[in-house]
Amino acid sequence: MYETLEILRDGPVATVWMNRPERHNAFNEQVIDDLSRGIAELTDDVAVRVIVLAGRGKSFSAGADLAAMKAAGEAGFDENFAAARKMAEMLRVIAECPKPTIARVQGAALGGGLGLAAACDICVASTVASFATTEVKFGITPATISPYVLRAIGPRQASRYFLTAERIDARRAAEIGLVHEAVEPEQLDAAVARLAQTLAANGPSALEAAKALIRDFAGRTIDEPVREDSARRIATIRSSAEAREGLTAFLEKRAPRWTD
Repeated sequence: MYETLEILRDGPVATVWMNRPERHNAFNEQVIDDLSRGIAELTDDVAVRVIVLAGRGKSFSAGADLAAMKAAGEAGFDENFAAARKMAEMLRVIAECPKPTIARVQGAALGGGLGLAAACDICVASTVASFATTEVKFGITPATISPYVLRAIGPRQASRYFLTAERIDARRAAEIGLVHEAVEPEQLDAAVARLAQTLAANGPSALEAAKALIRDFAGRTIDEPVREDSARRIATIRSSAEAREGLTAFLEKRAPRWTD
């Protein structure tokens, strides 16, 4: 179904493999379209509880395909704008996916590849992985990925890395908030699997609602409307069937039914 992706399901966990290793999983129009459609398909699949985004081969993703970038440079504004909007929409589909997403970064995540890692809820990286917003080296800017990278590392760190295009190793990426966990290469799959299973054991509606809390409340003043909204949300979900099952399962010392 997908020219540039391989989607593998293992129980409640689906792994989306970018499968263009000979091009370091660089983006072209087909990759962007496949990722948008693939994540949307898994969002609609009730059997899938967690989505892992990974890259085949040496690199996670080297960002924009140089041939595609060169063609964009020779195109007019309207064509450039249309292509950029598709990229922005693909990142939105990942970032606003109601299901938890994990970036599994085993190698280089450059430009748009770093944007993919930042758009996911959780990023786990090998200690040999590296990151960079390389765009200024080519006379462009990390515009479409910037909302997600800024959300991850904040404006102060972006002030350095957007402007220098320096490589960031995995441990430094963890220090600045881009990576949640940096592990040795041989431990990467186990670390991702552990997190995925932890997520899959939690209430699916609660996970979606928790993601909405982060999206809707981050950066807002804690005023009366925010307090009222937060109280309304907990009251709504606390009276749901999922919450009743979760609390009952805990009191009865058994696994909740959504883990079956």
